[in-house]
Amino acid sequence: MNQSTGRDDAPVSALLVSTLLVSTGALAAELAQDPPPVLLDVRWRLGGPPGMDSYRQGHLPGAVFADLDRDLSGPPGPAGRHPLPGQAVFQAAMRAAGVSRDRPVVMYDDGDAMSAARGWWTLRYFGHPDVRVLDGGYRAWARAGLPVTTAEPAPAPGDFTADPGQMPVLDAAGAQAAARTGLLLDARAGERYRGETEPVDPVAGHIPGAVSAPTAGNVNPDGTFKDPAKLAARFAGLGVVQGAASGAPVGTYCGSGVTAAHEVLALALAGISAALYVGSWSNWVADPARPVAAGPGPSG
Repeated sequence: MNQSTGRDDAPVSALLVSTLLVSTGALAAELAQDPPPVLLDVRWRLGGPPGMDSYRQGHLPGAVFADLDRDLSGPPGPAGRHPLPGQAVFQAAMRAAGVSRDRPVVMYDDGDAMSAARGWWTLRYFGHPDVRVLDGGYRAWARAGLPVTTAEPAPAPGDFTADPGQMPVLDAAGAQAAARTGLLLDARAGERYRGETEPVDPVAGHIPGAVSAPTAGNVNPDGTFKDPAKLAARFAGLGVVQGAASGAPVGTYCGSGVTAAHEVLALALAGISAALYVGSWSNWVADPARPVAAGPGPSG
């Protein structure tokens, strides 16, 4: 069980943001270079339609499709609906997509960065040092009038070697400890946190002690991330900044570890390190002995 415990006390810099996000204009310029960054299209929606369908209808030139269910996750089961992929499976998928350690990678999705953030987090977890998310995703690219294509590239195999453990993670016990002694953010929509509805998992509610922090609060109406100062203010209002500064662990979870990765990215933009409970709610409720809270507050 690994836990995130720290916060960079220096002001959030433009350099930090540029290592996490890339704008459409900046990416267009980079794609004109030789070699360009590796582009991974990770469009995915809970309940469909399949992201591959969107990819085939149009994608950024040179982009390779990465399937969230097949490439960025392991098979569903007691560990959750989107557990970590196996090291060898992930390495093979990334190499087939042309990923090498010494070449930057850019992830994008339809525009809200929910699945792109999971791609960012997973590749960082397995040790790639230079991964960014296209801010605003495919929609921002298309709105800017930049070229799209239906041609599917055949990239040269990459040489990426997966080295797991490079991002902090939580298991169920770690998530419970973070909720008790630190800060555990629930990235799901408020109605799921409150237990009013649960469209996917068999039990509704939240982990006792967790604080509701829907990922919708991290982005602007156009799907781009809010600027770091606004994100820092948001998380300060939730008690994250103060908790992180005191050394208390900060963790995030959601239904199955996808939107919680978006929360990790938003926290990173605000200069805060956080651990991902990869199994999330789907793993938590797999054990009926684990407590469940409902209602608007952390303890129900």
